[in-house]
Amino acid sequence: MPEMITIRRQRWTLFAVLALMYILVYFYRVSLAVVAGDISRDLALTPQQLGFLAGILFYVYGFAQIPLGPMIDRLGGRVVISLCGVLTAIGGILFSQAGTLATATLARILIGIGTASVLMATFTIFSHWFTKQEFGRVSGFMVAVGNLGNLSATAPLALAVGAIGWRSSFLVIGIVQVLVTLLVYVMVRDRPPMAAQHDEHLHEQGEKPGMLAAWGLILGSRDFWLLGAMAFAWYGNYLALQGLWGGPYLMEVLHLSREATGRMLMFTSLGFISGSMVTDTIARRVFRSYKRTLLAGQALLLCLMCMFLGPAELLPHAFLYLLFFVIGLAVASGVMVYPIIRLMFPVAIVGTALTSLNFFVLMGAASAQQVMGLIIGTYGRSATGASPQAFHTAFLFPVGCLAVAILLYACARDYWDKG
Repeated sequence: MPEMITIRRQRWTLFAVLALMYILVYFYRVSLAVVAGDISRDLALTPQQLGFLAGILFYVYGFAQIPLGPMIDRLGGRVVISLCGVLTAIGGILFSQAGTLATATLARILIGIGTASVLMATFTIFSHWFTKQEFGRVSGFMVAVGNLGNLSATAPLALAVGAIGWRSSFLVIGIVQVLVTLLVYVMVRDRPPMAAQHDEHLHEQGEKPGMLAAWGLILGSRDFWLLGAMAFAWYGNYLALQGLWGGPYLMEVLHLSREATGRMLMFTSLGFISGSMVTDTIARRVFRSYKRTLLAGQALLLCLMCMFLGPAELLPHAFLYLLFFVIGLAVASGVMVYPIIRLMFPVAIVGTALTSLNFFVLMGAASAQQVMGLIIGTYGRSATGASPQAFHTAFLFPVGCLAVAILLYACARDYWDKG
């Protein structure tokens, strides 16, 4: 019994340290929305170039999943996160000093590679420290806490940029990244002592299949591809709004200040945090299904995203705050993809399975931001920015993808562990 109490304490200490790292990952993902105008001005970027700069992190992040999955399964999450954390710190500091698009792009590539392993390696570590029944809850908590980075990249970042500029703000974050990386290397362990591991883990572990065999098992699953389509559309919609184009839309179409835009986007983060804390409970007590919870949340998200095709401009600002908050709640249903993928494959290849799925998550984010930038760029710009019609047309891309993904995923099997 004392040993089990010690293990419980250790796993929540581990959770706290890894959460600090994931907070920084989320900050880098969405921070361009608030500083888009400042960076565009300082680096003389067109909308197409800004979309490329935002998207490149996610393309790199996505393709990095391919080698990182097997690396996590074989080297362990602690080593991989620590090594990648060094790259993130270098990229973050370089970005703060960038004077050209080329330098900023290199910095974003380093950040993309560096942050690519964090969540999936964390979930792989969790698969050894927590049971399958606990996994949905703890993964939701991790995403909720990670969204503090999302939160810090809205109103707080806007205030920091106003006080010390965007370069100094990103330099401070780069230094914090160095400190947190050291903390992960010193304090995190991939597995608890063997004697304390749950029988389920011992039973599941077995012999690790080879890399090609693992990918064959994963890619041969029809349900994996259907879940991948949903992951692509889910995160593409979220990052289209929160990661880049929500900021310019609010400033150029609704004519909000940078500070007011930061506050508006903050409500999406608050909604995501709130939703992530309760999504697993809703799945277990209301829908009794991860699949039905995911579909219901994404159907709500689809309806809400349609507001950016024109109707949002008719709402009073007070209702806009509510809209952005409920969007965050709906987005939180997307975290169900992680307990679903955990149930689909054995723990011995869970790192590869998670990173394979995360490829679709990041491709959705990258393509939505870049395609929207290309569409907005074709409309030209006036003295006040892009036209409302440009944004309406651009938002059709993520909205259309989500509608198709919902229809496809309705055909998937419902993976569920009542536990």
